[in-house]
Amino acid sequence: DGVRLHVQIFRPKDAAGPLPFLFSRTPYGVGGSRDKLTTSYQKLAQDGYVFVFQDIRGRYRSQGTFVMQRPPKPAHAPAGEIDEITDTDDSIDWMLANISGNNGRVGMLGVSYDGWTAAMGMLGGHPALRAVSPQASPADMFLGDDFHHNGAFRLSYAFEYAWLTEATRENSDFEFSRYDTFEWYLNVGPLSNIQAKVLKDKVLPSWTDFVAHPNYDSFWRRQAMRPYLTRVTVPTLNVAGWWDQEDFYGPLTIYRELEKHDTKNRNVLVVGPWRHGGWRSGTGQQLGKIAFGSATGEYYRTRIEAPFFAFYLKDEGELVQHEATVFEAGSNRWRTFDAWPPSKAETRALYFHPNGRLAFTPPSSAEGSAHDSYVSDPAHPVPYRQRPIEPTYYAKGSGWSTWLLEDQRFAQGRPDVLSWETGPLTEDVVLAGQVTAKLFASTTGQDADWVVKLIDVYPEDYPADFKLGGYQLMVANDVFRGRFHRSFEQPVPLVADAITPFTIDLHTQSYRFKTGHKIMVQVQSTWFPLIDRNPQTWVPNIFRAKTGDYQAQTHRIWRRTPRYASRVEIQTVAPDRH
Repeated sequence: DGVRLHVQIFRPKDAAGPLPFLFSRTPYGVGGSRDKLTTSYQKLAQDGYVFVFQDIRGRYRSQGTFVMQRPPKPAHAPAGEIDEITDTDDSIDWMLANISGNNGRVGMLGVSYDGWTAAMGMLGGHPALRAVSPQASPADMFLGDDFHHNGAFRLSYAFEYAWLTEATRENSDFEFSRYDTFEWYLNVGPLSNIQAKVLKDKVLPSWTDFVAHPNYDSFWRRQAMRPYLTRVTVPTLNVAGWWDQEDFYGPLTIYRELEKHDTKNRNVLVVGPWRHGGWRSGTGQQLGKIAFGSATGEYYRTRIEAPFFAFYLKDEGELVQHEATVFEAGSNRWRTFDAWPPSKAETRALYFHPNGRLAFTPPSSAEGSAHDSYVSDPAHPVPYRQRPIEPTYYAKGSGWSTWLLEDQRFAQGRPDVLSWETGPLTEDVVLAGQVTAKLFASTTGQDADWVVKLIDVYPEDYPADFKLGGYQLMVANDVFRGRFHRSFEQPVPLVADAITPFTIDLHTQSYRFKTGHKIMVQVQSTWFPLIDRNPQTWVPNIFRAKTGDYQAQTHRIWRRTPRYASRVEIQTVAPDRH
């Protein structure tokens, strides 16, 4: 359409023959791309490619207007309408025609938004595009990725990311008046004050969209990738991190949807013990306080990613490609499976019992009280990580990238957090696949959030690292906004004091709970300021709630009878010796 998109191009000085392209499209600016060739892309650079890094439309030095997660244009769109697919195809055409010494093949890769643009490019099926690796790509911004999880709004991340990408054409960090953003967000009050008192006359298009689309309407569904993943156009290497603090739902969803159409076994999955994008740089030997015993990032870049692109773009090497390659933390080893979740996995249930006991056996009606309860007060929310909570992208350092591995003992003792725990395990429990919470809950209010965490409790005496004695490591977790228990499209109030079933997807994991460790489940109703506070009274649109709408309520988790046996279901495989 005449818009010019800015690129930086790098090619080996001493190329012996035609080379393929590796193409990456980003909203974050291509100014530091040269450094990637000696860090995150070093192995690929050594193998020999022409690298093309592009500022997407409307960002940095590219012309046009930026649209957050611009959806694919409809099939009946008029000629000349653009989207990320057409921009990708036009760019590939230009590269093939104007950059000499190419072999006519293109690969795409990227992390996060760059992974999403790679996935968008994949949908177009350009004939020169021969291999794609969407890494930590979002797939649905309402159900499970950056902006919402199961309808619960990810306040701190969404606000700070919208400012980062939309305040100007280049990345821009919001200037907080408090070092501890927990205090700042709490002082802001209801979400309606963000525009009225913080942004004032400034317009962030994404914030405007958040307010206008509080439910899973056509705006969010049009962006979601699932409807477009109807064929495998090219070999696809899907990459995710077990402790990805931004986009874990996305890559697993893309893999699962493509797998339904993968008749040629060209769609594969790799998941390692990484934060968001952690496989791209560093050794990957440790994350936060948790060590994994080997250089997992280097292993991925050298043994998986480099052979993948060499085989499909250069006809080099023999590709040994497993359906699912996953890192099993706990035992700290790589495992391969013929499917993910594994076809031989069995589902076991961890049931809630009185007195904070967790067991693989269901409760009986003779076990005392039928529920556990707590008061959730929006005025005193549970921090999602230990305070102080620095800004997400704080230039002086932030705990954002490793918060999913923080010790959960800071939350366990609160009166508004419930905990259930097994005794020391007498044998290893090997989690391999889906984790699902089945809660039966009631509230004195008309809405509530449910946060569920599956935790590995280390022994108090832990010789491998005495500082980890009693450590509570989150293995799986997520949040569910109660109003959406019937439908994400049409929320309804909860009936006060009525027992309501909630099924909460805690995603998948590969993890070994070792002998002598304990398994814990925690349940709470605030996770602030990552998740906005639920008023717990009924308001049609929480973005328009007033101060008086936020009320403390009593929540109950029911667990005694078979009909109301709250539990967490996990898929497991039999322990093996290694």
